Amino acid sequence: MMRVLVAYASERGGTAEIADWIGTALREAGLDADVRPAGEIAGLGGYDAAVLGGALYAGRWHREARHFVRHHADALAHRPVWLFSSGPLDHTAEEKQIALAPGVAKVARRLNARGHATFGGRLSPDAQGFLASKIAKRSSGDFRDRGQVTEWAAGIARELRGAAV
Repeated sequence: MMRVLVAYASERGGTAEIADWIGTALREAGLDADVRPAGEIAGLGGYDAAVLGGALYAGRWHREARHFVRHHADALAHRPVWLFSSGPLDHTAEEKQIALAPGVAKVARRLNARGHATFGGRLSPDAQGFLASKIAKRSSGDFRDRGQVTEWAAGIARELRGAAV
């Protein structure tokens, strides 16, 4: 059975939950998916493919996602890789394809990623931290679409199963 790592970097838990949804969809499609925080992964031995996601903050991918790529670039280069971002605090991610943030586009090129998706973000009205609390006053809410995430992950599963045949 093909084993897929779903690694994520999340500040407030919304991106972690998206990663869990991806892992569930991959398992439902017959793959062995392991969902783990990017900062806790020492190596990629035993994984046939990887999905890496990070929360976006001011157009930048979460620092743990960036660190994961720097640390594991060689291993990732020898596996199929998909990337995802979460962050828009509105419904734009459901309505249209969002251009990759420049840093994420650079990572996608470096890893020869097979795909990328940007999903809506989540920010609670009582978010802590100076910047987060300011943003929450005007843009709090949950803008993630589980169906969209599941559909994207199912496409990854179809591609991986097709490659294994």
